[in-house]
Order: sequence, then structure tokens, then C-alpha cells
Amino acid sequence: MSTGENLDFFFKPESIALIGASPNPEKLSYTILESLREIGFGGKIYAVNPGYREIEGLKCYASVEEIEDEIDIAVFAVPATAVLEILRGTVENIKGAVIVSSGFRETGEEGKGMEAELKSLLKEKNIRAIGPNCLGIYDTVSKVDTFFIGSDKIERPPRNGISVLTQSGSFAAMIMDELANEGMGVARVISYGNKADIDENDCLEFLAADEATKVAVLYIESVGDGRKFLDVASRCARKKPVVALKVGKRETGAKAASSHTGAVSGMYEAYEAAFRKAGIIEVAGYEELKDACKVLSRYPPVRGKRVLIITDGGGIGISIADACEDAGLEVPGLPPEAVSRLKGSLPAFAAVRNPMDLTGNVRDEHYLAALREAFGDGYDIAIVSLLWGPPLLSEGVAEKIKEFAENSGKPVIICSPGGKFPRKMTSAFTVNGIPVFYSPESAVRAAAVLCGRKK
Repeated sequence: MSTGENLDFFFKPESIALIGASPNPEKLSYTILESLREIGFGGKIYAVNPGYREIEGLKCYASVEEIEDEIDIAVFAVPATAVLEILRGTVENIKGAVIVSSGFRETGEEGKGMEAELKSLLKEKNIRAIGPNCLGIYDTVSKVDTFFIGSDKIERPPRNGISVLTQSGSFAAMIMDELANEGMGVARVISYGNKADIDENDCLEFLAADEATKVAVLYIESVGDGRKFLDVASRCARKKPVVALKVGKRETGAKAASSHTGAVSGMYEAYEAAFRKAGIIEVAGYEELKDACKVLSRYPPVRGKRVLIITDGGGIGISIADACEDAGLEVPGLPPEAVSRLKGSLPAFAAVRNPMDLTGNVRDEHYLAALREAFGDGYDIAIVSLLWGPPLLSEGVAEKIKEFAENSGKPVIICSPGGKFPRKMTSAFTVNGIPVFYSPESAVRAAAVLCGRKK
């Protein structure tokens, strides 16, 4: 197969044909057309369906062959049998296909036979394809959205530097919605399903050279060519962080993966060793992957693993310190000169140590003073925990901490547990682009990702 370098037309398309286009809101193709228009795709969109002459203001073609222009992406939103029937015809003007249709390998023996024919037809017609059984592409860079779940059900994240590769469409939808709801963005999300043609190796090779992608995130059920994956992943990880979640590690999950995308998971230990050798940061589960996305969308990795902890509640500071040590991070004590400076800057009631407890009488300026005087050469990351009960603490502290973080050039991670009221207050941080974590464990997981600590 070709390498990821030949996939540019998927991510810089000038034309998209929607095969199976329909004015019926109950059809997947109706939502795909809405998605393309909502994201603001600037190229040509061709509707293809022999049953209509016009759909939503677009001329409707009876077949792909009637379209005189070259088509960068043909989105197939028709039953599996129709996909094969169309590809058996004259489709010489299609460069790439996104096949959202299910009904192939994941359905059993008959489906496997259909997918084998699909592979043969794609090779014969020289068409590169994403899918089948996928959502396809959500791309904030080139304004492409082939997802057939509307924005009223999955919120679309804005542009940022995270790109996500996943066999699972439901995972793509879930992570996009959660990141968008917390003010985080993505560059590209690629849901490649059964990977009859394009797989994680092709996509990862593309992302390695993609300037819009600052971090590559992988959700993996199986890898087809392990040696190629190791080579491509190693090269990508030398350029930018690569984070991976491997699912189907155990027997039950592996069986579920097989019925989901027809994946053959293989021995988990082999994946674990490959991730380590390639320099991939492996995470243990979905929550940890989400934490990684949130923190890497804001901060680059750091070289060290020394953490400064500042809080207004002693108990949570201890919890964070314990979690840091469990994760292989260091919580070194404050240097004597920093203690001396802090005692001149903080009220007498503050506990000047690491973790630092500013207590319930804290003011906004005390957090700033603690960071300014302690977060010097001795620390690589600061975890700042704010419990919103202190009466003298205001939303203005978010802007102060944001300005400090930008000037320091080092990551400042916010940990703010609580319910409805604290979540409302922490929006002051998220609107400033600073990720907020709602438990000591999640804040420390994020810190560990930045330090490159493996799972």
C-alpha cells in the first residue's frame, strides 16, 4: 500500500461527492451534507442519487460517471451491496473514498467475502479508502466533516493541535463531544473502521509530517502490520508526542473488538513492548486518554518530573502528593531561599512547604505569590488546586494564573474538585485555555503524561 504521504487529497480536498445523497432527514447522507455545510467546506459538493434531480440546492447526479470533474473524496452512504455495485462500474474520476457503510467484515463470513471484494475493487480502480464501517473525517484545518451524527448530538470542537486516530466511531464521537464541552479543540479526527485499505500506519505517517498536528492520539483495537507500525510510530514520536490507548487487552474485550470491526487484537504484551520501544506514551483507559488530550492541547511535554503543589486545603494537597509518587513523579521540598521569600510574601497562617497550603483565608494574590516565589528552577510542573469555598477567592485568580503560566513557559495544571458551583467557577480557567481537572488523580495523570511517564 502507499504511504501516508499520498493521502493529502483526503485532508486538502477541493471536491467531495456524496453518494446516496438524500433530502430525507432520516438518512445518514442528509446529516453528512449538513455536517459539511456547517463546518464550512469551501470546495465543490456533488450530490449523487439517481432518484433526484436536486437536493438542498445542489444539482443531483444519477451516477459518479456523470460528474466531469475529478473527485478528491467520494463519501459512500449507501448499503454495502450498493458500494460494491458502484465500484464495479466506471469510477475513474475518484481519488479517495470514505465508506461509512457497515455490513462488511464485522458481520461474519458473508461480510468478510464482501470486504475481500471491496479490497480488490479499490486496488483495481486505484482508489484509496477510509473504512468501511466508520465515521470518516472531522477536520478543522480543511473544513471537512463526514460524520453522520449531527452537531445537535455531538458538539464539534474548535481547531487545536490534537489529532485522533481511531477504529471506533463511537470513541471518536465521545472524545470530540467531551473535548468540545470543556473548551478543547482538535486538528483532525480520523475514524477508519475496518481499515480495508487505509490503516493506522498510513494515517500516522501522514500525521507525522502534518504541521497542524502537534500531538497524535491513537485508540487501537488491532494493528495489522506490526513492524511497519513500530517504524512509523517511532518516527512520529521523534517529532511530536504520540499517546495510545490499546483496547481488547483481555479475552472478553478482544472478542468484542472482533465483532465490532473484525479486529484480531493479538497479545497485549506485544503491543505494550512496541509502544515502549517506539516512545509512545501508553495510557490505561479512557479517562486517562481524555486527560492526556486536555493537557497536551495546552502544554508541550517537559523534560523533568518535579512537581510543585499549591492548594487552599491541606487534605487535597496530600492526596495530590500521594498520587504523584504513585505515578513516578517527584514532590521535592522547597529550597530554603524559596521558603524565606514565601514567608515574606504570604500570611503567617500559610503552610510553607511542598505541598503548600494557603488555607481557607487565601486571596487571589496569594496564589500568584506562591507561584512566583516557588516555581523556579527547582520544578517542572505546578499543580494548583483551588477549592472555591474561601470567601476572599474570586474568579479573577484565573486570569492571574494564566498570565503567570504564559510568562513562566512551564505547565500550570488546575485541580478543582466539587460539584455544580465549582464547575461554574472553573469556567474562568477554561475560557482562558487552561485545562481543569476535577480530581487529584486526573490532575496527576495529566502531569505524568507531560513528563512522558508510561501508564
